[in-house]
Amino acid sequence: MSKGSSEKGREEYDTSYKAGQDNVQFLGLDVHNPVFGISAFIIFAFVIGSIAFPDNAKDVLMAARGWSINQFDWFFMVAGNIFVLFCLALIVLPMGKIRLGGTEAKPEHSTLTWFCMLFAAGMGIGLMFWSVAEPVAYFTGWYGTPLNVVANTPEAESLAMGATMFHWGLHPWAIYAIVALSLAFFAYNKGLPLTIRSAFYPLFGERVWGVLGHFVDILAVIATIFGLATSLGFGAQQATSGLNFLFDIPNTLTTQIIVIAVVTGVAIISVARGLDGGVKLLSNINMIIAALLAVFVLVVGHTGAIFGAMGTIFVGYLENIIPLSNMVGREDQTFYHGWTVFYWAWWISWSPFVGMFIARVSRGRTIREFITAVLLVPTLVSMVWMAIFGGSAIEQVQQGVGSLAENGITDASLAMFQMFEHLPLTSIISFIAIVLVLVFFVTSSDSGSLVIDGITAGGKTDAPMSQRVFWAILEGIIAVALLVGGGSEALTAIQAAAITIGLPFTVLLLVMCVSLFKGLQSDLKFVR
Repeated sequence: MSKGSSEKGREEYDTSYKAGQDNVQFLGLDVHNPVFGISAFIIFAFVIGSIAFPDNAKDVLMAARGWSINQFDWFFMVAGNIFVLFCLALIVLPMGKIRLGGTEAKPEHSTLTWFCMLFAAGMGIGLMFWSVAEPVAYFTGWYGTPLNVVANTPEAESLAMGATMFHWGLHPWAIYAIVALSLAFFAYNKGLPLTIRSAFYPLFGERVWGVLGHFVDILAVIATIFGLATSLGFGAQQATSGLNFLFDIPNTLTTQIIVIAVVTGVAIISVARGLDGGVKLLSNINMIIAALLAVFVLVVGHTGAIFGAMGTIFVGYLENIIPLSNMVGREDQTFYHGWTVFYWAWWISWSPFVGMFIARVSRGRTIREFITAVLLVPTLVSMVWMAIFGGSAIEQVQQGVGSLAENGITDASLAMFQMFEHLPLTSIISFIAIVLVLVFFVTSSDSGSLVIDGITAGGKTDAPMSQRVFWAILEGIIAVALLVGGGSEALTAIQAAAITIGLPFTVLLLVMCVSLFKGLQSDLKFVR
């Protein structure tokens, strides 16, 4: 790429629109009109409705979720496969040499810190919740078995580990990578605002600053706030389950509210300190604690079985990625719809949040480096993590040890702690796990607040600190309100709404691939 290519690329996207151009000042906030107002209205309407009529809201929104998953299962699967192939192609194509920010751009964060931030925001908390429950569920047939394999057999073990990685490997990270790369490229190489609508500029031109762009950004805000609030609520339930299991602290609504208040309080401090002083620091702490926990379990657990599980999960993933990616003639409908299609809709609904955050911390990376780090490295790390925790749990089930072997999965939020119960130093390991869960939730909350703040500020990254704090507080308030007003029913309803949004966002992501490819082609002339 020649010197000055970034500036030349921006000339091709000559637009008078600037980040925050349509903003208004309101109660000390610097917000985009009408994205902020409409998003706030829809969010409050959904939350109030879910609290006032939790059962009805759950029925309606679960029906909408079921309709989107059952009627468009093929669409989610085809799209997921396209996303993976598109990302792999970008690694080997000449456009992989393009650097985000231009030839002179330098990475703002070290490679290790960069990885810690994208991984913590991407799916760190999910790995804590499901790394034990999911492999055991597939192995024992708790809610369907992948590809209708017979439960509790050697074949079921390989497929359980492979199917788990299928849901946490290349496909979800490809979804995140497309959104992140699109936003980073059009913001840093083309000078457009760092907001979702900018990714569609090559196809729609100046129209992205109008109604079309408002719709895209509003959809992104709603999906993000619903996803964060429900994760915070369900996470509080998992944390209190662990506290009850470990310290016999009552697992009550009051305890859950205290957990949310603590997480929100720390998140407020983090977002107030900004990206470098808050989010980066917590992300590094996250990965240190996670590594400590993984090594601890590896050493005190059945080390031989864990290393065997690493081979099993690698082989199981490679052998089954194509059959599990296929949507034609599937007979394992319970697993297929209840797990895979659900996951694809969930990852896609989270893609605006995670994608924008990754974009924000990725200036200075080449596209080849970016895709490799975002797609391949997290998949390998997740594989090791699942082997350590999922492999240990399945080994306990096979040996007939503990409640997971006796009763199966009775409460997914307790599965990890039930596995820890039959390891040496149970109390220490469980305490570390609880701390890790809480810190992961803080990083999700503070990074999510930065993302929502950016979208509702019209792409500005320097909005007032009070604005970032506002969103962190609102996430906690919504989670508490849902728990108090409707409990798990209300949380499930809002989660169903977020997943339903995954359907229109799948369309947007496919269009985004076309728009990104067109944008990248315009920069190929600058690549030597």
